[in-house]
Amino acid sequence: MAAADIADTPLPPARRVQWILIRSIRWGIHAAALIGIFTAGFSLAAGIALVFCVVQGMLSVTLCYHRYFAHRSFNTSRCFQFILAFWGATSLQRGPIWWAAVHRHHHRHSDSDQDWHSPRHGFWHAHNGWLESPRILDVSYEKVRDLSRYPELRFLDTFYHIPALVMIATLAATGAYLDSVHPQLGANAWQMVVWGFFVRTVIVWQLTFATNSVLHRWGNKRFDNGDESRNNYILGVLNLGDGFHNNHHRWSMSARHGFYWWEFDVTYYLIKLLEALRLVRDVKTPPPEILEQRRVSE
Repeated sequence: MAAADIADTPLPPARRVQWILIRSIRWGIHAAALIGIFTAGFSLAAGIALVFCVVQGMLSVTLCYHRYFAHRSFNTSRCFQFILAFWGATSLQRGPIWWAAVHRHHHRHSDSDQDWHSPRHGFWHAHNGWLESPRILDVSYEKVRDLSRYPELRFLDTFYHIPALVMIATLAATGAYLDSVHPQLGANAWQMVVWGFFVRTVIVWQLTFATNSVLHRWGNKRFDNGDESRNNYILGVLNLGDGFHNNHHRWSMSARHGFYWWEFDVTYYLIKLLEALRLVRDVKTPPPEILEQRRVSE
């Protein structure tokens, strides 16, 4: 998509309703998080829920949507594939097929005029603005035939809100239980939903979007990939390994983004655990010749 195509274009009524709904939910989540911070109060239980759910949310993107669905950096059974898709959809970043199609497009056209979310079109556009365009609806299953052949994935791609609603219901039930059985903890249903879902979702979104904006602007370029992808150690840790973005663009099929021992890659460590448990297999890592290539900078 060229820069000129990023601007809003006329949509048929049904598609416009879909686009408005997507935008309304996204900004509604931000509003609910902001309002909730001042109305729900805080407790130790809410803090634990926030930390746990942020890590869960980041892994739903890094492990499920990114390393499995977008790049197929390991293989698994059809059953566990659906579990990964359901888990990924709790991030509320639309469905697994849509996410994979957009990300594969990014890798084919990284930092060119065809890149949907390159900082070449502006930092804010890369971070958030591209999601405001109706062109986000123009993703075809033809670009991800390996995924779209599964009807259960197509179902989740359409009804991607279901996993998020299940998560909200679980948090609300947990809060209600704590309020009833352990009132001394000061937790309740609304508080758990606010911190465990709304605030958590905004944090996960911003960290995910930073991959498109920050990691194509600031950091080290170890490999000359022909684009502006960077390694940023702070985001490498916060994004559970996905912040070693220059590494990733050098060998995108790798399940390991922290190529070297000092690059802390929590997502890769979890993938290796899943491999040990025989839930995943054929985990791909960069070949020795890639690791031995001359560094551009450190």
